[in-house]
Amino acid sequence: MFHRTRPEDEDEIEIVEEYIGDYASISSIVREALPFEIIATMGGVIAGIILSGMTEELQLIPGLIVIAPAVLGMRGNISCTLGSRLGSAIHMGLITKIENNPELTNNIGGSLLLSFIISAILGLLGHFVTIAFGLESAGALTLMFIAVLAGLSSGIILSVVAVFLSIGMFRFGFDPDNVVTPAIATIGDIVSMLMLFLAAKVVLLL
Repeated sequence: MFHRTRPEDEDEIEIVEEYIGDYASISSIVREALPFEIIATMGGVIAGIILSGMTEELQLIPGLIVIAPAVLGMRGNISCTLGSRLGSAIHMGLITKIENNPELTNNIGGSLLLSFIISAILGLLGHFVTIAFGLESAGALTLMFIAVLAGLSSGIILSVVAVFLSIGMFRFGFDPDNVVTPAIATIGDIVSMLMLFLAAKVVLLL
């Protein structure tokens, strides 16, 4: 048995299709994403400048140079994925507020747990790869400590940024999927490198 679509339902469908069409148009994607992509490129340069200022730490902590690029890659992968998941959840209406939101809590908790596990593996892997290439290593525990400290601290900062950025962009009429990922990638590079620098400083002071 077939049901005829009511006029008000047709109007609602047209509004939704127009809304989706605006969000998916080439001009909308380029207009919203391009400024943040440019900023993301600049962020990568800033992260490189921070790395260039870590000459002393890189010399005093053998193996640090091996895990540094991986820390950046890990942070970008996990945090950008978090931003994408938050954007999708917001579009689906699963996240409308910050307080007492299980969807939000689960996403952040999962992201931080992944950060801890991958950081520990990264430090251990960095040690063995350094040894395998016949280079000196500061030790598995030292590299693991640096990776975990840098990974978790930057993960907490970027989780907060991702939440407020995703919700804020959506409320201001922007598509979070176009904005949050490049923004988090930019901020993630800078924050991760700073946290790596501070973690190395902590190790040298101990």
